[in-house]
Amino acid sequence: MSDSSPTTWQTFKRLMGYTKVYKAGLIAAIIGMLGYASVDSFVFSQIKPLIDEGLQGKDPEFMKWAPLFVIVMFIIRGICHFIGNYCLAWVGNNVVTDIRQQLFDHIMAMPVAYHDKESTGKLISKLTYDTEQVLRATSKALLTLVQQGAFVIGLLIVMFYHSWQLSSIFLLITPIIVIIVNYVSKRFRKVSKSIQNTMGEVTSAAEQTFNGHKVVLTFGGQKRESERFAKINKNNRQQRMKMVATKSGSVPIIQIIASFALAFVLYVANLDSMKDALTPGAFVNVLLCMSMLLRPLKLLTTVNSEFQRGMAACISIYEVLDKNIEQDTGKEALAKSNGDLVFDDVDFYYGDEDKPSLSGLSFTAKPGETIALVGRSGSGKSTTISLLLRFYQATKGAVKIDGIDINQYQLKDLRKQFAYVSQQVVLFNDSIANNIAYGKPDASREEIIEAARKAHVLEFSEQLADGLDANVGENGSSLSGGQRQRVAIARALLCDAPFLILDEATSALDTESERHIQDALTALQENRTSIVIAHRLSTIESADTILVLDQGKVIEQGSHQALLTRDGAYAQLHNFQFGQ
Repeated sequence: MSDSSPTTWQTFKRLMGYTKVYKAGLIAAIIGMLGYASVDSFVFSQIKPLIDEGLQGKDPEFMKWAPLFVIVMFIIRGICHFIGNYCLAWVGNNVVTDIRQQLFDHIMAMPVAYHDKESTGKLISKLTYDTEQVLRATSKALLTLVQQGAFVIGLLIVMFYHSWQLSSIFLLITPIIVIIVNYVSKRFRKVSKSIQNTMGEVTSAAEQTFNGHKVVLTFGGQKRESERFAKINKNNRQQRMKMVATKSGSVPIIQIIASFALAFVLYVANLDSMKDALTPGAFVNVLLCMSMLLRPLKLLTTVNSEFQRGMAACISIYEVLDKNIEQDTGKEALAKSNGDLVFDDVDFYYGDEDKPSLSGLSFTAKPGETIALVGRSGSGKSTTISLLLRFYQATKGAVKIDGIDINQYQLKDLRKQFAYVSQQVVLFNDSIANNIAYGKPDASREEIIEAARKAHVLEFSEQLADGLDANVGENGSSLSGGQRQRVAIARALLCDAPFLILDEATSALDTESERHIQDALTALQENRTSIVIAHRLSTIESADTILVLDQGKVIEQGSHQALLTRDGAYAQLHNFQFGQ
């Protein structure tokens, strides 16, 4: 752990900031916990008078009221226990719900560059496992720390009240216990961080394998994946056992040290000088209180691991929350673009790469025109789209819509101008209708049906029991590749945006579907500026301008016929695809 890591107190203080809106519940919880500890301490304080006055017959009235006293004390204790537990759990669950929601919203608002680098599995682990550790820290751990901590203080007060001489002996071991607890806390926190990292690796490994299940089966990779997961799983187990070893070792060490203090008290109490100063009740009271201290000390040491684990989880969560979200520097509003697009001498570098992904890219698209991008994988086609949607910003040059640099537009307004259909169709575990209306949630049923009709979705949805209300399954698993693509195109149709981005939009379709969809896309592209990425050149023959990209540069530009006549890179690609 680096020296710059926040301390436990700083982390805890920040966590407590979330409880401000639940102040009443927290106050009630603290009153309940302190009440519970106070009742226990008060009961132990009455042992001396019980022995010296009640059992020895000095005060008959004391023994008469003792049964009622016990019942009343336990009723009050039970009420305090319920209030403390329930209110703290209420506050803890609300705080963790708020943190989880804030974390989810923050991750969603992070720039694309962050998601490109971060493992989805690790982010999911932070959202689930880490927030669960915070819940334990704010409920179970905090309950024990406050309740048992108050009980320890209460017992010490009772002990010192009845015999400060014997009680002082116990204070001699306090510095040793503090040193041990401090060391153990640092150890707990360090191991907790390792556990959280390995949990992220477990989630990430499982997610990758399950997502690629068909590939694993096809290539017989079950054993390899099992061995890879076993290695990560074993590492997680080893980290957890380090936590158990630290926890299991610290508790008996502290109790053994406390037992020496207890033994010394028995020795001192047997001295002649102490026998006269101590009544039987006072001696039993101090001895019993010291014995009772062993359990809360054990609980406090044990729960310290939970608390430190929660603090480590908080740090892990705060590391994400402290990262800058996607910056929207644009001020200009844009209701609906005219569809005019210009790339003006654009260069772009990914991260710290020396080689540009795009170099001197320039082209113009007038309203209603279709620009097609072709080229080998890695030539810069997808990067061009990413710049257009402002997932990344151009290193040099400018991308303009309606004559204005897109960086000047508000992000929300800018992205509303685009309908996007990609090769990798993303569908949500919802109905067909809701997936179509994803880009326009307020769309009427008639608009959804019309979009579905144009994209030939009705042809297969009408054969389903629930029609357009049928659930598509996880990422559209209940639909074929062609059906998923049609739903995505219906979604784009419904958006009615001035710009249309088609990224290999017909690659997953069979011949019949492609014919239907090509008709729908032709209609969709009317009066819209379209940017089409295509490997299948048959889909872009009617494009107004075709840009042939290679290593981020435009090496050829023109219409389909003009490029064929030129007999350059495009013509070679065309001849290759059509076997000429």
